[in-house]
Amino acid sequence: MVPIALEVTCSFLTWLCLYLCLCRWNKHRSHEWSCRLVTLLHGLIVTCLSGYTALLAGPWPLTHAGSPNTPLQTHVLSLTLGYFIFDLGWCLYFQTEGGLMLFHHTLSICGMALVLGLGKSATEVNAVVFVSEITNPLLQTRWFLRETGRYRTFLGELVDSLFVLLFLALRIVGGAWIMGAMVMSPRPSWLLKAGGLAMYVVSLGFLVEICRFVRRKMVKKHLPWTRLRRGNEPVRMNGHVAAH
Repeated sequence: MVPIALEVTCSFLTWLCLYLCLCRWNKHRSHEWSCRLVTLLHGLIVTCLSGYTALLAGPWPLTHAGSPNTPLQTHVLSLTLGYFIFDLGWCLYFQTEGGLMLFHHTLSICGMALVLGLGKSATEVNAVVFVSEITNPLLQTRWFLRETGRYRTFLGELVDSLFVLLFLALRIVGGAWIMGAMVMSPRPSWLLKAGGLAMYVVSLGFLVEICRFVRRKMVKKHLPWTRLRRGNEPVRMNGHVAAH
């Protein structure tokens, strides 16, 4: 446990130092700008590492849930745990996130710490990290597009569409698949199973927010067309068509 604790501590300090350096280099930007740059970098790195671990290096999470942690899985989770500790501290200090996101971060930290402490079940947790973090770079890209005034472009539409599709396909459908394999397997701890189910409920909470966002966006797109159509319709007075 001591080497793992040192690795997590080094990860936390690395992300913190990177954030402080970005704040120094981007003095004309907000603190959130620098934090989201760190989040974007973490999302890209961890998505690649966890994807390689889950899909190529193995073992396969759907058949080996609860298996002993491999060194690569331990490194990936230690790196991710250090980041989540940093990000949770940042969110609490600046009070930028709501209760759902704070609960998500707390569950993530507890789950990864439990897996690293038990020495098993990193296989399925690493897969959960992959399906969760793969949409994070798109989410951060969307924020940067809004900050730079480029959101209402084709690129903004593309980012939104990819985010929604990946969230539904991987985090909801893929996440349910992973949760099912973990719950049905007798090897994972019951505490980890409960945490996994709680994490999936959080994902469903995010899904509700995304559905509301998509609905608002569709209404905004449909409203101008409705007004245009109404404007082109002939005006009727007492059953007769009146000239415009």
